[in-house]
Amino acid sequence: MALPRPQIAETKHFWLWHGLLPLLAFVVLQELVRHFDLDLRLADGWFRLQGNAWALRDNWLTSDLLHSGGRGFSQLLLVLVLVLLGLTWPVRRLAGWRRGLGYLATAALTGVTLVSLGKHFSAQDCPWSLTRYGGDRPYHPLFDAISGDGGGGCFPAGHASAGYAWLALYFVCLHYWPARARLALLPGLALGLAFGAAQQLRGAHFLSHDLWTLAICWFSSLLLYRWMLMPHNRGITPG
Repeated sequence: MALPRPQIAETKHFWLWHGLLPLLAFVVLQELVRHFDLDLRLADGWFRLQGNAWALRDNWLTSDLLHSGGRGFSQLLLVLVLVLLGLTWPVRRLAGWRRGLGYLATAALTGVTLVSLGKHFSAQDCPWSLTRYGGDRPYHPLFDAISGDGGGGCFPAGHASAGYAWLALYFVCLHYWPARARLALLPGLALGLAFGAAQQLRGAHFLSHDLWTLAICWFSSLLLYRWMLMPHNRGITPG
């Protein structure tokens, strides 16, 4: 199957829009969350709206559909990508998709894995475990908790990574169809926001947890794109 030739080569303009500006946006947002104590303010609001309890913790929408169902949906997408990747060898018409599908599977798995490793080494507790919300653990600011005595494993946001991992679709489109790449941001952003919001409503995560997960998935996808898909010569023209 004939595919368009890659058109996005490595330039300073590319790294400005995909690297530096997203990094600055992340730093600013994270600093705003810290300065205005938005983690606790937002969690306090959700907690009060639910009657000073995490009433949505086991709700069918947040727990069954968006948590369990969302995780299953993301796993199904990954299986589909891997099946299609496997078919690129016996089905010659699909061979042109091999690099893109290989990148997509690798980037999605890498984002989820990095977030999972972060949770393994983190001492950050979930909101529902804190004394502030009826639990038995003291609250620690984010980076204090990473090096402190929290019991946690609740940072970054693991479930949101099942959505944000698919930001890698943007880079697949950037490789084959640059003009449509922005639209390819929507699935990963929509899934990540939905999964992250559901977990915040359940008392499982703070806002900052989701921001870090978004950043991890974006920058890992970006670096893998640079390694696996990006043309490195500056003279590439549309083909």
